[in-house]
Amino acid sequence: MSRTDVKKPSLCTTGPLTKEMISQAVSAFSKIMRSCYGPTGRLKQFHNGTGGYVRISSQSSVLLSSLCVTLPVLKLLVASVQNHLALFRDSGLFTAIFCCSLLEKYQSLNVAPCTFIKISKHVLSLCIDYLSSETCGCRIPVDFSSSKLLLSLVRSIILSKRACMLSRKEADHISILVLKAFLLTIPQNTDSGAVLGKCLYIPVKNKRVMDSTIYPGLLIEMPELYLTLPLKRTASGLIRVALFGMSMSGDLSHAGEGAIIIHHGVSPEAEMLDQLLNVGRQVITDGVGLVICQKVIHPTLKQYLKENNIVAVERVGIRMMEPLKEMTGSQPIPSLQFLSPACYGHLKDLQAQCFDSKWFLHLIPDEPVVCSLLLCNRNETAWDELKLACQTAEHVLQLTVKDPWILLGGGCTETHVSSYIKHKSWSVTESTLEDLCCSSEEFHLVTDCFCHSLESIARSLEHDSGDVLIDTHWGHSWSIPPNIPSDSDWSDFVQKCGCGLCSKQEGLNWKMLNCCSVSFLPQNCVHESCVTSADNLVLDCFAAKRNGLQVAVETAHLILDLSHIIEDHN
Repeated sequence: MSRTDVKKPSLCTTGPLTKEMISQAVSAFSKIMRSCYGPTGRLKQFHNGTGGYVRISSQSSVLLSSLCVTLPVLKLLVASVQNHLALFRDSGLFTAIFCCSLLEKYQSLNVAPCTFIKISKHVLSLCIDYLSSETCGCRIPVDFSSSKLLLSLVRSIILSKRACMLSRKEADHISILVLKAFLLTIPQNTDSGAVLGKCLYIPVKNKRVMDSTIYPGLLIEMPELYLTLPLKRTASGLIRVALFGMSMSGDLSHAGEGAIIIHHGVSPEAEMLDQLLNVGRQVITDGVGLVICQKVIHPTLKQYLKENNIVAVERVGIRMMEPLKEMTGSQPIPSLQFLSPACYGHLKDLQAQCFDSKWFLHLIPDEPVVCSLLLCNRNETAWDELKLACQTAEHVLQLTVKDPWILLGGGCTETHVSSYIKHKSWSVTESTLEDLCCSSEEFHLVTDCFCHSLESIARSLEHDSGDVLIDTHWGHSWSIPPNIPSDSDWSDFVQKCGCGLCSKQEGLNWKMLNCCSVSFLPQNCVHESCVTSADNLVLDCFAAKRNGLQVAVETAHLILDLSHIIEDHN
């Protein structure tokens, strides 16, 4: 017997941002994102009401996946940022904060949504054009003959994740390992079809971070490790590898598709084992020295291979199959009927490694494009955060190879670009205003809103009640302690700008961030001599921040363009 509920009418909300509840939700969401931003950002603890796994983090990917968002406007915002993170893995908090700031500041403007969208699109294009131009004063070209800039970029990412609980020395050690791992994944033969390799992270928890180390090739944990020396090799000195993507347990359920006819008096298990032993004889004849199986190997076959000086590795799992295929050149054998010498791959060597009382089989390739990073940290939560931070840094390095530029970090790119846009907007032409169908007053209102939203990101880096200054020469961001007397000289309290590239000098002037003052054209301080001599620079990923800027503005436009939200509660 079925029961039919009365269908409820859909709920229609008009003018999403005119509703106080939605505006408050955007504001609260913005405060959460801002509070986590930067190396001194505050941590958040996530757990559900019924118990379960507890996670502590300040990383945007964890925040957005853990927050329970119910309002459609916030769902749209979160989805946009998550889509950005799926492609770039970095600048998620930047994207969310900038989008929220645009929406919040729009509320105080007496400007129609369509006008705001047209003008901010124009300002966005000015930003992107400037960031992509050769005259950009906050963009550094990457010299791949030196590791200094790349190491600073990785270190900036690692240090911005507070829940990793790393000291400066530990962050430097991990940064070096991540950069080494990335370099090991670059193929030596860089033809047109070359692709980057893979780094696998091996968890070692409750150990010192400084014990972390890297191995070229793959580490496979082996509860029972045996290596009978000398290893079976080919005439060229390599170890031939057979990679099986099927179960070799001898179960009928893994025999493949089709009907199985069992004659009277015949044991199916014995027949399957006989087939497996035939495979064993075949790999012995073909000179195979290492057999790797994704699933289980029958104990009898395993013993037979061992007696014939062949190393057998089972239960490697599907996650390891792709790097094994890439590293050895093997083709995974899907069935016993498809065994062929053409499927075999090769390794340079096999070694046994012991770490934290665990034994690993170290597969060493002839040309390493796969590596294993034994990553250590004090506890499970800190290890999860560190792994995520390392993966982000690795992906950022891959993006930097495609787009060989790096942006200044520490809020300096935001304040520098804001100063440039303010200066540029004062010389707006009448033809531009006509194309945008707006007045000069509306143009400057929206431009100021855009620039103040950029500057608010630099201010979000300050979490200890300090103030943020901007110099009137380079347009960089500078932090000062809280409660400085009004008659004090600011030069007594500043040493370096947020990115670490500029130091205080004679004749340099500052003003409070977001204060009304005469616009100026920021000068370029990105010179090769300055960049190479500076230490401990704070840097950002060019590709991720540029895309985050676009996603934030486009998402804000999409939300402002909504006239109705229709929710079906059935």
